[in-house]
Amino acid sequence: MDLSSSLSQHRAASARRLSLLAALPVVFAAGMLMSPPPVQAATDGAHTTKKAAKAKGSKAAKHRASHAKAGHAAAAAAALAPIMVQAADSQQMAAFDRVNLGVSQCEFRQTVSINKSTQHPGYVDLGFKGKQWLMKPVLSSTGALRLEDVRGETLFIQIRNKSMLMNQKSGQR
Repeated sequence: MDLSSSLSQHRAASARRLSLLAALPVVFAAGMLMSPPPVQAATDGAHTTKKAAKAKGSKAAKHRASHAKAGHAAAAAAALAPIMVQAADSQQMAAFDRVNLGVSQCEFRQTVSINKSTQHPGYVDLGFKGKQWLMKPVLSSTGALRLEDVRGETLFIQIRNKSMLMNQKSGQR
C-alpha cells in the first residue's frame, strides 16, 4: 500500500507541474495584451527625429567639410614651413650611421623611402604615400632604431629584418 500511495502522489505532483507549464504561455500572452501600445507614437516621433537629424546632419557635414579644407590648408602650410631642429649630437650621429637608407617594399605594393636630409645633417627624410617627414634617428636600449618625426606625427621603427611606420596621432600602422 505504501508503494501505490507514493505513486499516486507522484502522479498528482507531475500533473500539477504540467498544468503550470501549460499555463505559462497564457500568462505571458495576457501580460503582453495588458501592456499599453505606445508603438505608433514612438514611430511617429522617430520619423520626426530622423528628419531633424538629417537636416542637422547636412549642416554638420558642411561644417566638417569646411573645417577639413581649412585643416588640409593648414597642414600644407605647415609642411612648407621651414623646420627648426637642434644640431645632431654624437649619439644621434651614431644612430644616423645605423639607419638603413633607400627604398623599402611594404605590403599592399607600398614603398617607404629613407634618404639623408640635405638641409639637416644627422637627420633623414622619410617619404610614404606622397608625404615627407623629417626624422631624427634615436637608438633604443633594445637595439631597435627609432626614427622620430620632429613634428611628433609619425614614428618609424627599424629592426634588422623588419620595420614599421606608425602615425602617432591616429594610432595607425
